Amino acid sequence: MGGKDLWGQGAGPAGVRGAGVPGGLLDLLHASAVVVDGSGRIVLWSPEAEELFGYAADEALGASVDELLASPEDLEHAHERFGRIQVGESFAGVFPARCKDGSTRLVEYRKGRLHDPDGRVLGLALAADEGTVRRVEGDLALSELLIDQSPVGLAVFDTDLRWMRINSALTTANGVSEREVRGRRLEDTLPDLDTGAIESAMRQVLRTGEPILDQRTVGRTPLDPDHDHAWSESYYRIEDQRGHPLGVAVSVVDVTERHLAATEIAAAHRHLATLTEASSGIGSTLDLQQTVRELAAAVVPRFADLATVDVLDSVVIGQRSLAPHSGGDHGGFRTLAVAAVRPDGSDGTAELPDGLTGSGSSPLLCRSVREAAPVLIPRVDDTALRELARDERAAEALRGAGVRSALAAPLLARGSVLGVLTLYRTTDTRPFDSRDLQLVCELVGRAAVSVDNALLYGRERETALTLQHSLLPQQPPDQPDGLEIAVGYRPAGSGTEVGGDWYDVLALNDGRVALVVGDVMGSGIRAAAIMGQLRTTTRALARLDLPPAELLGHLDETAAELSESFATCVYAVCDPKRGTCVLSSAGHLPPVLVQPGQGARLLTLPPAAPLGVGGVPFGTLETKLPEGSLLALYTDGLVESRIEPIDVGIEALCRALEGATGATASLQDICDTLLDTLDQSSGDDTALLLARLGPAGGAE
Repeated sequence: MGGKDLWGQGAGPAGVRGAGVPGGLLDLLHASAVVVDGSGRIVLWSPEAEELFGYAADEALGASVDELLASPEDLEHAHERFGRIQVGESFAGVFPARCKDGSTRLVEYRKGRLHDPDGRVLGLALAADEGTVRRVEGDLALSELLIDQSPVGLAVFDTDLRWMRINSALTTANGVSEREVRGRRLEDTLPDLDTGAIESAMRQVLRTGEPILDQRTVGRTPLDPDHDHAWSESYYRIEDQRGHPLGVAVSVVDVTERHLAATEIAAAHRHLATLTEASSGIGSTLDLQQTVRELAAAVVPRFADLATVDVLDSVVIGQRSLAPHSGGDHGGFRTLAVAAVRPDGSDGTAELPDGLTGSGSSPLLCRSVREAAPVLIPRVDDTALRELARDERAAEALRGAGVRSALAAPLLARGSVLGVLTLYRTTDTRPFDSRDLQLVCELVGRAAVSVDNALLYGRERETALTLQHSLLPQQPPDQPDGLEIAVGYRPAGSGTEVGGDWYDVLALNDGRVALVVGDVMGSGIRAAAIMGQLRTTTRALARLDLPPAELLGHLDETAAELSESFATCVYAVCDPKRGTCVLSSAGHLPPVLVQPGQGARLLTLPPAAPLGVGGVPFGTLETKLPEGSLLALYTDGLVESRIEPIDVGIEALCRALEGATGATASLQDICDTLLDTLDQSSGDDTALLLARLGPAGGAE
């Protein structure tokens, strides 16, 4: 095996050290060499011997080794050690050597024999300071002890990144012995690790000398080939006394538990972020159709390639669904939303095959509703297709779509199952797993509340609309002589509850007509009910032929008795014969009057508080109505906006009325056009009443 050994020397096939930079171990020992002839006289004296004993070469050469180095009291013993070279004799020991300065130092030596070219026997003594030898031995023993008994995995690699040493902790952790790895590369012994990254770190440390601390590696070892482990590794360059690199030392600590904990924490953060992001767009309105579309869009393509939201028929028509595990008949389903993505990431909803959506039920939907529990099908086969599909046509559609995996999660809110979200993977080959199931169920749990809110709002809104329509005039108002009248009402949009706006047209004595427009503050069924009471009271008071201000005073007393209910109202009495109009307002928006040849203007009525405040007097304004005059009474839904001041909306109404004054269209067409074109971004109800004085009227 080629390459370099621990000391950076080239090694041949037999392990013989070749030419190269020497190691530093002998330098640590400061070993000296002394050669004596057969008579015990010194014939070679190395510079290290001169440094060790203090005698120069010219002082030592030719001298008797025992007489030079032994003290007088130890001379006889020294003569036995160094005097005569015996054939085949070699020995070792420690002796007190006398140095040139008169001091005595303990020296450890090894003695052997040599032969010169003439065949004479020479004695070779290798000597070193006994204290230095003991220190180096102690250092080596301590290093061996620390390496072998350390609970931390330790390894040494040579400059060619081949294993040189490995301690028992690391062999146990890896499941390989030192004999199996020594002299081999990392990739040959632990192939399931990221050996490229590890060797790159070692090369960097060899090149720069700077250690690398706490580099993380995740992989598998022969000890546990079926599970990932994580290690923290630190790399250090090993150098000799002269700074020449000998190799790399690596310490390895198993941090699998810490890694798994960190991984779980990171996964939980990603889980929460994904859940928050996915659910943030659900429930932006209280419209059922929009809410289920948002749910389908939230899961495609984030979790699935195809998703459907099926809601129980009973829920759609306004009934509460069965409680979970009740065992009753849940009825059928309606697919209210579907989302799909093509392999290229574009929207594929329009290209879905027939049969995937519609009405009816499937075993999967029924099971999820009945048990109020999710159903996971990791791999879809023919048997699973029959469970997923409503009928054979749907099964063929699913098969054609390439469904590989499916997951159904019930929409459970406030103790009732509303429907089922079903997810499919087609182009994504990964099967749904328990993590997907947990995440989708959490998302559906949040979305189900939004779906239920939309359902509850839809029912309440439908009830309020029904009530409100029943309380408003059901027939077009009679057209009194000389006065053309048009009315219009638009309920609030789907995002806001129904309000309490109303209008009325009442015939009075002498051909006069009472025009009423009002708005109950608040919304919902309660506002609609209060509106009905105020409208009924107004009609009763109008029969008494009371002046507008007095009528509003009585109406104010009625409103004050309706549990802190407030309403604005304008009451106008038009006399087509005389061409006049008398108006009173209870905190309502000013009417708009357009007279022939003049622009639209607001009628400034005496200010007054809304109905229900109590004890506030109401004033009266009387104005002329020349032939062709157009009077508009309206509620704030027609002119109010969330983004602009109400003055802007009133100005727009005035311009629209000016443009309609000379039009040939009927007054009702004008009324409908105004309701259709004016901005109603406030989301409030709108009531509009137009009155135009015809030829039968006359001015005084």
